Amino acid sequence: MTSTHVSKEAEDSGPSGYAAARLRLLTEEARSGPPRRAALSELTDDWLSGLFEAAAPGLRGASLVAVGGYGRGELSPRSDLDLLLLHDGSDSAAVAALADRLWYPVWDLGLALDHSVRTPAEARKTAGEDLKVQLGLLDARHLAGDLGLTAGLRTAVLADWRNQAPRRLPELHELCTERAERQGELQYLLEPDLKEARGGLRDATALRAVAASWLADAPREGLDDARRRLLDVRDALHLTTGRATDRLALQEQDQVAAELGLLDADTLLRQVYEAARVISYASDVTWREVERVLRSRAVRPRLRAMLGGGKPVAERSPLAEGVVEQDGEVVLARAARPERDPVLPLRAAAAAAQAGLPLSLHAVRRLAATVRPLPTPWPAEAREQLVTLLGSGSPTIEVWEALEAEGLITQLLPDWERVRCRPQRNAVHIWTVDRHLIETAVRASEFARRVSRPDLLLVAALLHDIGKGWPGDHSVAGEIIAKDVAARIGFDRADVAVLATLVRHHLLLVETATRRDLEDPATVRSVAEAVGSQGALELLHALTEADALATGPAAWSTWRASLVTDLVKRVAAVLAGDAPEEPEALAPTAEQERLAIEAVATGSPVLALRAQTEPPPTEEQPSGDPEPLGVELLIAVPDQAGVLPAVAGVLAMHRLTVRTAELRALDLPDGVEGSVLLLNWRVAAEYGSLPQAARLRADLVRALDGSLDITGRLAERDAAYPRRRGVVAPPPRVTVAPAASRLATVIEVRAHDAPGLLHRIGRALEDAKVRVRSMHVSTLGANAVDAFYVTGPEGTPLPGEEVASLTRKLEETLRG
Repeated sequence: MTSTHVSKEAEDSGPSGYAAARLRLLTEEARSGPPRRAALSELTDDWLSGLFEAAAPGLRGASLVAVGGYGRGELSPRSDLDLLLLHDGSDSAAVAALADRLWYPVWDLGLALDHSVRTPAEARKTAGEDLKVQLGLLDARHLAGDLGLTAGLRTAVLADWRNQAPRRLPELHELCTERAERQGELQYLLEPDLKEARGGLRDATALRAVAASWLADAPREGLDDARRRLLDVRDALHLTTGRATDRLALQEQDQVAAELGLLDADTLLRQVYEAARVISYASDVTWREVERVLRSRAVRPRLRAMLGGGKPVAERSPLAEGVVEQDGEVVLARAARPERDPVLPLRAAAAAAQAGLPLSLHAVRRLAATVRPLPTPWPAEAREQLVTLLGSGSPTIEVWEALEAEGLITQLLPDWERVRCRPQRNAVHIWTVDRHLIETAVRASEFARRVSRPDLLLVAALLHDIGKGWPGDHSVAGEIIAKDVAARIGFDRADVAVLATLVRHHLLLVETATRRDLEDPATVRSVAEAVGSQGALELLHALTEADALATGPAAWSTWRASLVTDLVKRVAAVLAGDAPEEPEALAPTAEQERLAIEAVATGSPVLALRAQTEPPPTEEQPSGDPEPLGVELLIAVPDQAGVLPAVAGVLAMHRLTVRTAELRALDLPDGVEGSVLLLNWRVAAEYGSLPQAARLRADLVRALDGSLDITGRLAERDAAYPRRRGVVAPPPRVTVAPAASRLATVIEVRAHDAPGLLHRIGRALEDAKVRVRSMHVSTLGANAVDAFYVTGPEGTPLPGEEVASLTRKLEETLRG
């Protein structure tokens, strides 16, 4: 059915005909995107025009005007109808009656309506007071009635906007900035608001308003396509949810992707991010131009007076060969020849980042259009300029985005295309893969004085997650890519090997420090063998911290830093030729020894509970407020069965979240008989205040003697508070770390964190009649990553068949 036929049906049949035609249009598979939005707008135009003509056949001095998104002809399936009933004020009673006859049929159909009734003078006055009203009127479109009245308002509103632009545009920029701070950046959010987030549809509308002011214009290339893509996604979101929503929730992304004919939710997010990136970059360039023009207008009269008239010449300051600063931007020198100078893009970028200035849009586009590819391997200057760019700190980000917007990054590093705008479905990560890599380089630049080869550190930071664009383990894939990229950039064979090692093992230190027993010599030796040299260890230490800091707040703390530093010291000693100490050499602290002796003497658990913060900053760490760690819980228990599930269960009962947990057998001083388990945990209250230590101890005693049914109590609580619908977490995974220890079998558990998780794991291990020699538990966002060093009853590692059985039982327990 053509749009003309659909419109005719709506006109002939009234509201019911419009509703039927609208439904048919929205369910028509052959039409989507801009054609469907245009057809829906045309259908609605015809229906509303018919209502107007039928309600006021002889009325003069009134018109019906579409404004905002409807004025632009961008009706999504659940869009509001933004309407203005314009009148000349000659017959207010007739206009009021007309409004009722227009608005009520719209409401009767259940359509959302944003309406107003104003004279042209009232409309202009309201627009002058309310910027959002003014923006809506810039897209005013005549629907019915007095065309001259609508045309007069449009002309007056545009004239007002252009006359007031020097005052209103800074107000609009501030509005956009506040909204971005509130809603975040669309190109990085896992559940983005397509309209309100930075780089969304609101920003695209703001760019249209700037263009209408004639003061500045946005870079047009790709902008209309980006806007269309976001509108298409919003259409699909409205159709799949049946709601007027702009938030692309996780549970709806697969359906929206299917509606758009895309492969999966990741493909959908990547397209959304690409569109948002185009709009965000266009916004940056446009607002910079607005500021430049306004600044120039403010200065020009004074300059003319000083110079006696004439047009002032912009000052140009040299920055590097072929690169100058002009009017607060980095531009190409007049003598620059990009077609003969393949290093110029990197030289200009490095100069801009070092100066903390933006790259001119014109300069970047000229470079993208004319520059020749770099030879392979790169000349030394190109490699040095890349390292300079990466080492420039936070200004690197804006300069890198400018190069990427015009395709220069993928021209320099073709492997970048696979990680560009790639989402990371992990609550710990706050950036896409590509932005995370740049953030890591920015963080790594802060550690340049800590390493002897800062160039290798910066390039490793740029490449450490490059394998995420390929299937399989991204560290393994990344090692292969890093070798190729490093050789192409021009590093020698030894440096290529170091970079490959850094990329392959960029997670090694933090994973080992938080999941392995550092007192086990096998742990330290395995890290030393993987790293290979003191120089690589130094670089890997700095890369580990930069990577974690660039990931998000949940990925790093002073506690994790101290564990990694401890591991690095032990590995450095091995690489220097010193053998790691045996675990028996570890001595307890005075407090641990006191608790252990008391536990032996009383035959029952003894605990200490106190608030804990990070230690004060050292010379190597920036000063600031201490980082809260919750509460430190030290428990000494006479060695017996069931300690782990009992402690974990009691903490879960008291609604204490376990952030980190360690358990180990403690050596007692000479003359003290018995064996004690020491638990050193950090916990935090889910809500409310912390329980008293006496209550925790009393419940722990009852749990250990069997008089407290922890499992039953937790089950009752879960039944009373059913889980809310949310993201479906991936299934738990239980694996064995091969050769991680010669003294025990190391079981790794990765699962969605939930109340009572550690209690369930502990019960499963007890049921399997294995002994937990030590454990290392950490929580990253919503993910629990736990390692358990277990032995058989006789204290030796488990045989292969028992290990396989144990891992299966653990997975079954966690899935149940």
